[in-house]
Amino acid sequence: MKQTLSLKLGQQLTMTPQLQQAIRLLQLSSLDLQQEILETLESNPMLELDEEEAAPDGNDIPEPEGSETGEEASAGDDGFEDADDFPELPGEGETGSMADADAPEPEDFTVESAAAADETPIPEDLPVDTSWDDIYEPSGTSSTSSGEDGDWSLEERNSAGESLQEHLLWQLNLTPMSDRDRMMATAIIDAVDSDGMLTSPLEDLLAALNADEPEDADPESLVELDEIQAVLKRLQQFDPVGVCARDLPECLALQLNALDPDTRWRAEALNLVTEHLDLLAARDFNTLKRRTRLDESDLASVVTLIQSMNPRPGSSIGGEAAEYIVPDVMVFKDNGRWQVELNGEATPKLKINELYAGMVKRADSSADNVYLKDNLQEARWFLKSLQSRHETLLKVATKIVEHQRGFLEYGEEAMKPLVLADIAEAVDMHESTISRVTSRKYMHTPRGIFELKYFFSSHVSTASGGEVSSTAIRALIRKLTADENPRKPLSDNKIAAILAEQNIKVARRTVAKYRESMAIPPSNERKRLV
Repeated sequence: MKQTLSLKLGQQLTMTPQLQQAIRLLQLSSLDLQQEILETLESNPMLELDEEEAAPDGNDIPEPEGSETGEEASAGDDGFEDADDFPELPGEGETGSMADADAPEPEDFTVESAAAADETPIPEDLPVDTSWDDIYEPSGTSSTSSGEDGDWSLEERNSAGESLQEHLLWQLNLTPMSDRDRMMATAIIDAVDSDGMLTSPLEDLLAALNADEPEDADPESLVELDEIQAVLKRLQQFDPVGVCARDLPECLALQLNALDPDTRWRAEALNLVTEHLDLLAARDFNTLKRRTRLDESDLASVVTLIQSMNPRPGSSIGGEAAEYIVPDVMVFKDNGRWQVELNGEATPKLKINELYAGMVKRADSSADNVYLKDNLQEARWFLKSLQSRHETLLKVATKIVEHQRGFLEYGEEAMKPLVLADIAEAVDMHESTISRVTSRKYMHTPRGIFELKYFFSSHVSTASGGEVSSTAIRALIRKLTADENPRKPLSDNKIAAILAEQNIKVARRTVAKYRESMAIPPSNERKRLV
């Protein structure tokens, strides 16, 4: 190939660091933004918290001081005032009045001379305005002080509780047991899942326990099946009731056996869960009445008792730490009109540190001055990016509220179809920007807290030529199944027919898909006795 040189003209979009920062801040959630602000405060001395007052329009970030428009300074103009407006920094070799503080003490100054200067005798018992109990708090009360004093402990609120395995091992340590049985009990506890069910057959646990034994080991040292079964019976008496069960019938039976023997319908419920649980799962009540020889009202009482049991007893122990949602936008009705405001408590309020900004000199190119100038410019860029984020979020949220006013007034059934392109066209922005704004951002409304993406949904055509939101269809399906006759639940075909009567044309498969997305079981599983 012959190598040649050629000139070519073209256009290329280059993202400046300021634009990259603005885009990154735009897609952060409130909690992530708070963390970003705290990290910036630590790294940039030109920024500080503004704890005096918030902007009257709901924005937490005021206009950067020293800039009339808040726009980015162009190349060659750093946006600073003249050098005469700022105090001079002391140069090398210069000393101020503070230098006298480092002067050595007089040679004739001694402790004895200082004591002799005051002839007032010191009393043996000095009066005090406090007591030992006021300043010393035993370590044993520190864990309860937050609850008694009302102090909010973030670490205690967000820390997850003990796991189910830890809860079971704690009870095992309090149970008198031989080392051999304790080894088997530990193996069983390790095989229990978070729901409290034993996930491994006893035969597999037995093989694992005997796997480390040599082939010529004494037969008496090997673990027998009846031994591990006996240990399992002891573990099944631990809290929570029903734990370490091998299947659902055993789990329910353990909980029923723990009830008072005089509990009404206890014996019938035990017989049903151990012998006919498959019929109960299939809602075959006619066969159940024949097998158990119970009439309909008695069978309903037995089923009610079984339904009061917990099929996942381990779920009551431990669990994941709670995740708190901080709404970015507040929506409320004032004088008959819906108002949209940014949550002033969602992000800390920032401002330029006037003291450090006043130390910057335009013509000085020293390392210290360049450091201050760079940090001041970065601080202004950061404040502008935050301001842009707040303005964009408020603009998008306002358009969403205008479009979904029916939802705020009447609920999910009045939700209108909405896509990102609709809001992007209304606010004159790109769809990718709207996607960033609505991701992990939450709106507080009188009907609850919702993610902004919740208000976007696809549409389904109606028989009259209109459109209905898929969210509204889900709400209608949920309402129909909640109001149905429990003896004869509505099938997917029947639900589709009812929706067609309301000019909403959806297929049976669509009804089934929406029903499954809301975790609503099919009609045969919703059937129950009254």
